[in-house]
Amino acid sequence: MSSKSSTDTARAARLGVLKTYKLYVGGKFPRSESGRVYEVSDAKGNWLANAPQASRKDARDAVVAARKAFGGWAGATAYLRGQILYRIAEMLEGRRDQFAREVAEAEGLSKSKAAAQVDAAIDRWVWYAGWTDKIAQVAGAANPVAGPYFNLSSPEPTGVVAVLAPQESSFLGLVSVLAPVIATGNTAVLVASERAPLPALSLSEVLATSDLPGGVVNVLSGRTAEIAAPLAAHQDVNAIDLTGAEDADLARDLEAAAAENLKRVLRPQPVDLAADPGTHRLTAFLETKTVWHPTGSLGASGSGY
Repeated sequence: MSSKSSTDTARAARLGVLKTYKLYVGGKFPRSESGRVYEVSDAKGNWLANAPQASRKDARDAVVAARKAFGGWAGATAYLRGQILYRIAEMLEGRRDQFAREVAEAEGLSKSKAAAQVDAAIDRWVWYAGWTDKIAQVAGAANPVAGPYFNLSSPEPTGVVAVLAPQESSFLGLVSVLAPVIATGNTAVLVASERAPLPALSLSEVLATSDLPGGVVNVLSGRTAEIAAPLAAHQDVNAIDLTGAEDADLARDLEAAAAENLKRVLRPQPVDLAADPGTHRLTAFLETKTVWHPTGSLGASGSGY
């Protein structure tokens, strides 16, 4: 037998090394607390991998990690946040082929269409990175008042945001909902698409090796309804994006649970992912802080400049 034929036989006989996916919480990769996994298939029904099935405990742990990271991330300069997000885009560009393959398998797209989706997602990440130090000029204001005062309004991040990623758009939709949340200084607990979680889980590997502090983004996979319920009711979650809650009854129940501590809620709505995203998602999870400051001496004359 020739060496070539023996090599071919060995290749045919060997078992492939299948990847084991994990959650991403607090900058680390834990297994699901329950040890559960679920099968992920491609658009044709072929098995791709086992993904971790997060539990309520995993959701609570992710909120704790996001809260711990919030102070440092919100307190970082907008310029620094922009630099970190841009670095993530550079790393995504380096793994473009991997994400294109995962998107093609998840969404049943051709290689060229999947690559176009990934290119659009990376471009969108860069776009949001550029907004980090500009949104204050758009959302802030100097307010005219009757008196010798400056009255200034400036945007501040809301806090911990639970994000339900779109179910159908596994990467472009994911970037479209996640990037604006962290660009504006919030921290995120991301619930990946239940049907196509692999691009989100691969994104967590990029985040872990970037300059993004651990806990700023936490990625959970599993049954959307199971994970979203404790997040919507959690008293330390400040806002929730319901984009991935496709079932109307589920969205209504989550919104009702979110009302307990007056969470900001972004309701699910049809989105044209190919269109200019605008600033809507950048301002969705921002609070406005207004301060008064005297313009000068407040003595008897009351004059100022």
